[in-house]
Amino acid sequence: MMSMIRPKTLLAILILVAFVVFVEWYFGWAPLLAPWREIPLPGVLGALVLAFLTYWLRALRVYDYYRARMRGRFPACLRLTLTHNLLNNLLPMRTGELSFPVLMARDFGVPALHSVPVLLWFRLMDLHTLALFALLALGSHLLGPAVAVPLAAAWLLTLVFAQRLAPALRDRLGAPGDDGLRGKLYRVLDALPGSAGDFWRAWAWTFANWLLKLAVFVWVLGLFLEAPLAAAWLAVIAGDLTSVLPVHGVAGAGTYEAGVVAALLPFGVSGEAALAGAVNLHLFLLGSTLLGGLLVPLLPGRRVDRQTR
Repeated sequence: MMSMIRPKTLLAILILVAFVVFVEWYFGWAPLLAPWREIPLPGVLGALVLAFLTYWLRALRVYDYYRARMRGRFPACLRLTLTHNLLNNLLPMRTGELSFPVLMARDFGVPALHSVPVLLWFRLMDLHTLALFALLALGSHLLGPAVAVPLAAAWLLTLVFAQRLAPALRDRLGAPGDDGLRGKLYRVLDALPGSAGDFWRAWAWTFANWLLKLAVFVWVLGLFLEAPLAAAWLAVIAGDLTSVLPVHGVAGAGTYEAGVVAALLPFGVSGEAALAGAVNLHLFLLGSTLLGGLLVPLLPGRRVDRQTR
């Protein structure tokens, strides 16, 4: 039976088991989870509602980009987003990302040659936005806002060049009608935003989503430990960035916490407090993910056979 499990999956399971054992040995799960009993229920519910609002913003990004195809079917788009998010957060090694092109093809008839480039572009925008917030947090802490804000503005200017890149490359290719490499490359580039309006609307949804998500997670982390504001922002960002690692535990167990702790320690937060905060923040993330997943069966989703956005 063990021989049927792929090495990376086995490693992810081993990381999960080792993490659970380590937390029990180092801290103890009971005292680690005890602070949840002290948090007022309205506060937890409010944080969960705001976390769900970030899923809604993510769905709006997809819905707006594919608005010609998805018009009038936002609930189905939200279902797709919640399913994608659930699988992405629970399955190891980012295998949950594969669900996006599969669901886009099944529910909206969008071929993988179109949806995969768009997903990669969304992820690049996510990384760019996370880098923006990290630059603001770390720059303000080390250099002060007077320096950090101009640096962040300069970072944002890179988007102007990024917006023009795909259309320029596509125009240089022309419009080949064959199915060879040149034709496939043209269709990949054609999937990316061809107008400034499409590009900047997608970026606006991305920015709004991450601003809200990071703010909520910083607040939740603050319920479990005291740390400088810059440290909390960087810790939340670091935890999220661990999802791009080539190896991590099931549901990010262990690696997510390692990212959060690594960002907190340089700011003088003790290892014990950092671990407790990281674990409880991760539990909040997984809890909101699972609650979002419970809504999936309540939302419509059906096959639509079309060819283009």
